Amino acid sequence: MWYKNSVTQYLNIKYPIIQAGMAGGVTTPELVAAVSNAGALGTLGAGYMSPTQMQDNIRKIKKLTNKPFGVNLFIPEIPDVIDQEIEKANAWLQPFREELNIMEKPEVKKGTASIFEEQIQIILEEKIPVCSFTFGIPSKEVVQQLKKRNVVVIGTATTVNEAIANEENGMDMVVVQGSEAGGHRGTFMGQFEEAMIGTMALVPQSVDQVKIPVIAAGGIMDGRGVLSALILGAQAVQMGTAFVTSLESGASPQHKEAILNSIEEQSVVTSAFSGKPARGIRNEFITKMTKYEKELPKYPIQNTLTKKIRSEAAKQNRPEWMSLWCGQNPRLSKPQSAMEVVSEICSQVADIVKSKKEEW
Repeated sequence: MWYKNSVTQYLNIKYPIIQAGMAGGVTTPELVAAVSNAGALGTLGAGYMSPTQMQDNIRKIKKLTNKPFGVNLFIPEIPDVIDQEIEKANAWLQPFREELNIMEKPEVKKGTASIFEEQIQIILEEKIPVCSFTFGIPSKEVVQQLKKRNVVVIGTATTVNEAIANEENGMDMVVVQGSEAGGHRGTFMGQFEEAMIGTMALVPQSVDQVKIPVIAAGGIMDGRGVLSALILGAQAVQMGTAFVTSLESGASPQHKEAILNSIEEQSVVTSAFSGKPARGIRNEFITKMTKYEKELPKYPIQNTLTKKIRSEAAKQNRPEWMSLWCGQNPRLSKPQSAMEVVSEICSQVADIVKSKKEEW
C-alpha cells in the first residue's frame, strides 16, 4: 500500500500525513485529536504556550484520542532588548493602537530558556510519543534525554545544510520546509532570503544527503501533492494551511474566510508582525509596515509589541491588521472537518495510483 513505510511504522500511524504544529491557537485539542483519529498525526503547536497551558491542552487531547500525537516547540531565541529599537517600533505601531483603542504599550522583558526547559519536562512527564522543533535544533543533551524516553524527535530545515545539521544532532526525522509554506520560516543557518527553496527542489536534494526520513512541507494541500512528495523521496508530508480552515481549527473566522477567498498572488513573506519572516496574506498592516521591516526589533520582541494589536483586530473584526498566515496554495482550502481532509486526501492518492497503473 502507498501509505506503508518506515515513518508510519515508526510513528505508529496509518497514513504518512502530519498536521503542522501551528502555534497561536490554531491547533486546538479537538483538531489534534481529530487528525490522529483519522489515522494521521495531529500536532499541538505549543510554541507560545506557558507550561501550564501546554499541559492542560495535552490532557484534553488524551481525553479525545488514544492515538499517537505530537507537540511542536520553538527553540528559544533571546535577542538583546534595545530600547531605541523598541521606541521606534512603538511609534510606528501607535496609529494602529489608537485606532483599536489600545491604551498601553506592552512591557518587553529579557527572554530566558526556562519556559522551554519546563516544556521539555512536560513532554517527558506526559509521555508524549512525538516532539518536533522549529527555529533551530535542540542541544544534543535534550535530544538524547527525549530519545532515552522513547520520544521521536523531529526537526525542521529550510536548506539541505540545515537538514544535515538536524541529522548530525541526532534527530530521528526532519521536516524540509519549502518556500511555499505558510507561517514562520524555520531558517536557523544563514539568511532566510537564501533559504527560500521550493519544496520540489528541496525534497530530493535533502533525501540524497541525509539518511534519516525526510518529511515534505510547503504547498501540499491534496492527494496530488502528497503523492508527488512521496515520489520525490519524502516518506511523509506535513500540512498546515490545509487544516487551518478545518471545522476543528482554532483560527479566527476572519482568518479562515481570508484563506478561503484568497489566491496565490496575495501570499507574501513578512517580518512585520513578529520580527521573523513568515508567509501570510498581504493586508494593510503588512503594506504599511514594509518600509520599516529592516529596522524592526528581532523575534520575539516584535511579536510581543504587536500581540495586542493582532488580538484586538480579531475582536473588532479588522482582518486588515491581523496576521493571516497562509501558504501559496490557498485555492485548494476547504471548510470541512479534519477527518474529511485526511480521508479525501487518501482517497485521491489511491485513485491516482490506481489510474496510473491502468494507464501504464
